[in-house]
Amino acid sequence: MLAIFQAAGWPIWLLLIASIVAMALIVERLMYLRRGKIIPRKLLDEVVQVYRNNNITPDIIDKLEKSSPLGIVLSAALRNVDAPREVMKESIEEAGSGVAHTLERFLTTLGTIATLAPLMGLFGTVVGMIEIFGSQNAAGSNPAALAHGISVALYNTGFGLAIAMPTLVFYRHFRALVDSFIIDMEQQAVKFVDIVHSKRK
Repeated sequence: MLAIFQAAGWPIWLLLIASIVAMALIVERLMYLRRGKIIPRKLLDEVVQVYRNNNITPDIIDKLEKSSPLGIVLSAALRNVDAPREVMKESIEEAGSGVAHTLERFLTTLGTIATLAPLMGLFGTVVGMIEIFGSQNAAGSNPAALAHGISVALYNTGFGLAIAMPTLVFYRHFRALVDSFIIDMEQQAVKFVDIVHSKRK
């Protein structure tokens, strides 16, 4: 592997750094963006039970807020449980926008790497081509320098594409996952609002 990096020239090290960053972000997002962690299965039922038992305390709200992203949204609803429907929905939307920002963390960086990696590979290709033309002289071409320039060009192009393709797949996957989580949280929060205000009627 080291021999490949040496043959590919210095531009490959930029791609190597990009691949390490992309791998770290993918692993981190895979660990964080798990449905059970973001939207615990029976959390809404538990919050409804707390509300129906009239057992809402600051400690329970704080515990709920720290439990999960859905807990943050539902804790905002519990804090405004005595407020009018519109005020309650507004507080949920504000909490939801903060949660969405947290869920989308690092996705911009991942998308940037997916876009930038082929360009970095192209840059390495250009460097390789410059070396090829630089190896030409009045006496003719230098075969060793010519071979090195071609290897720099091809290795960088291939490595850039090899980084970009899986990174783009994971970026799209995480993007869709976050969107589905946000929609699910919105639906559960609206369900809770409906339960609170239908009970009052």
